[in-house]
Amino acid sequence: MKRLTAAVLIFTMTAMTLTACAGVPAASTAPAATEVGAEADAQAGTDEADAAVSSDEKGEGVMTYAEYEAAELNSEVTVETYIQGANAWWDGKITLYTQDKDGAYFIYELPCTEEEAAKLVPGTKIKVTGYKSEWSGEIEIVDGVFEIEEGNYIAEAKDVTELLGKDELIENINQFVSFKGLTIEPSTDASGNEAPFLYNWDGSGDVGNDVYFNVSKDGQTFTFLVRSYLTGPDTEVYKTAQTLKVGDTIDCDGFLYWYEGANPHITSITIK
Repeated sequence: MKRLTAAVLIFTMTAMTLTACAGVPAASTAPAATEVGAEADAQAGTDEADAAVSSDEKGEGVMTYAEYEAAELNSEVTVETYIQGANAWWDGKITLYTQDKDGAYFIYELPCTEEEAAKLVPGTKIKVTGYKSEWSGEIEIVDGVFEIEEGNYIAEAKDVTELLGKDELIENINQFVSFKGLTIEPSTDASGNEAPFLYNWDGSGDVGNDVYFNVSKDGQTFTFLVRSYLTGPDTEVYKTAQTLKVGDTIDCDGFLYWYEGANPHITSITIK
């Protein structure tokens, strides 16, 4: 902008005073105005999205996350939430990882058509009514019905590295989280063989199955996995998991799924 202002001043000093008062022709400022306008529009879009979530008032009959958390198992619940990830649609159902600004909701096998599933992309706001259920420690919504609503939100990964192995970790169940500075530890298959990762939890699988791997932090070891229904063999995270070596240090992001303890479904891995 300084260069543009200087050019205008030189022009006006060499022109008549009346011309200076008339202003700079629109054509000379159009590129700058377009650039500034685009930046302003982009910022406005970001601000509007942030504002929509920060002031995300629940509709009539819709629970807050605190109310959902307090609801009894097997009771009917209604939530408004934003899709963060989705398993592949199959047999008329889709499983969703969703979250709002207060917490996360794992929606298991939500009935929908393939055409409807194509609209259930990350960021999309949905209203879901179903039943709160529990399976091996995982809290989920089952037997749900849904409708798409206006709104869009993508959660930033919350660093929960320091909570690994602590009771407080479950307070972040199903949220999009990150882990920093983990070390890859050996995994042991059903035959007693060690490897840096396994296809399926016991090594009984092959490419295309879930990829399990062990990580350690502060002397404790945990099992993570790349869920093939969520991020399959063609995804970067799946391919990266296949290159892991014992002793590697990694950072990773994923959804804090729970199965007899923390069992994160990892969506990105960075080998340090």
